[in-house]
Amino acid sequence: MSKTLSLAALSIALMTTSVFAGGHCAAGKTLTEGTLTIATGNPAYYPWVLDDAPESGQGFEAAVAYAMAEEMGFAADDVVWVRSSFDEAIQPGAKNFDLNMQQYSITPERDQVVDFSVPYFTAPMAVLVSPGAVDTPPTLEALRDLKWGAVGSTTAVPQLAAIIQPTQDPLLYGDNADVNAAMSANQIDAALFDLPTALFLSAVMIEGSKVIGQFAPDASDNPDQFGMLMEEGNPLKACVDEALAAMTQSGELAAIEAQWLQDTTGVPLIQ
Repeated sequence: MSKTLSLAALSIALMTTSVFAGGHCAAGKTLTEGTLTIATGNPAYYPWVLDDAPESGQGFEAAVAYAMAEEMGFAADDVVWVRSSFDEAIQPGAKNFDLNMQQYSITPERDQVVDFSVPYFTAPMAVLVSPGAVDTPPTLEALRDLKWGAVGSTTAVPQLAAIIQPTQDPLLYGDNADVNAAMSANQIDAALFDLPTALFLSAVMIEGSKVIGQFAPDASDNPDQFGMLMEEGNPLKACVDEALAAMTQSGELAAIEAQWLQDTTGVPLIQ
């Protein structure tokens, strides 16, 4: 009797694995049957996407997207990319994508109007300073006296208030491009970015700027964790979460992070 039950349980387990591998956990749950539509920024930057071409699978988020799609049973040709602005996607309502990957921090406020996958990355925050502030030591005392800028809709604003507590109110901007322009013009001294983005901005976008330090991911009570954004109530969420859990357990997610974000080492911790 127990042998019969064991064989039945094994059969069910094998069927479940086969169903998952065949992509059936996503059946009837995507915008277009048999296709996974993923959104990213316009443009999308390295190291998240290489050369603004997510379809290449190059860059951390692009690589995670294709690995996850494969885990869900989608072939690479079944993945379609669209573009969206950051703020547009976090508004309530219908979406023109199944998933959106733009370094969205999972917050309780956002989770009230959209859904998130389980985290695929925990991001340390880093301090990027303008050309006029590159000699600032990586200490909280020195950082408090700088003139800060931040995108008003991001988690950088509460992190500034909670961790750095600057002596001047930060100047708030509509998007990262405005922050970058203000820093290039020396209108602000510093801004908080996730570490990979800060390194890219310093190396490519803001001449003379410097990443002077980083905070440990657990420096705050709510470390900055990135999740894939979905329409509120999206039935695809369980399938996505299961795929990411499998990638975490197998070590594939860690391997992708090591490949694309390995240059984020060597920046001192802020004391």
